Amino acid sequence: MNERETEKTGDFEAALQNLPVFPLPQVVLFPRALLPLHIFEPRYRAMLKDCLAGHRHIVMTHVDASSGAREGVVAGVGYIVEHQPLPDGRANIVVQGRARVRVTELPSSDPYRRVRATKLEDVTKRVSQADRTALVTAAGAYAGEVGRRDPRFSFAVPPNLETGALADLCAHHLILSAEMRQKMLEELDASLRVQSVIRELATQHSALLHVSGGVLH
Repeated sequence: MNERETEKTGDFEAALQNLPVFPLPQVVLFPRALLPLHIFEPRYRAMLKDCLAGHRHIVMTHVDASSGAREGVVAGVGYIVEHQPLPDGRANIVVQGRARVRVTELPSSDPYRRVRATKLEDVTKRVSQADRTALVTAAGAYAGEVGRRDPRFSFAVPPNLETGALADLCAHHLILSAEMRQKMLEELDASLRVQSVIRELATQHSALLHVSGGVLH
């Protein structure tokens, strides 16, 4: 059974005061992006049960191979928009990113971590039209090349989306390196974030053109 719910701004602000944490390697959640997840570990089954009974928000933290999830890290907070329970207690969910946040660890008696989160806003949203055009071109070129090699892959640039938010979705769907995605999540200057995504997509596109018959996953 799929569930879709809406939430008020006040509910979101209240949720930021005490959030469960789901740390995963290679996973970075950007605002507006949709992230499907499979929940199977007992502690995260407990987390999901508690979350569904409350505000339905969770923090996704990228786990660095060398340092793990860090105090004060910039992470993505998301809202569970779909929940599909499975007969054996596992579940499939879809989380939609809502904001960048900086987290502070809270004491927790639960089998999973909890944090207080502070919402982060872009320090500047000004992006030149030239950079927007370059971003759309780079995303289209790279996605098109991947699609030619793997027909299962598709990515369409959303129309009428503010450029910084567009860069977020391009990073979420197209940037391969989790470390680079984390850096883009941490970048609060939209212009610099857009330029970073453009450069990384150009690098990936160039590398892909040199792979004979390769398919990226």
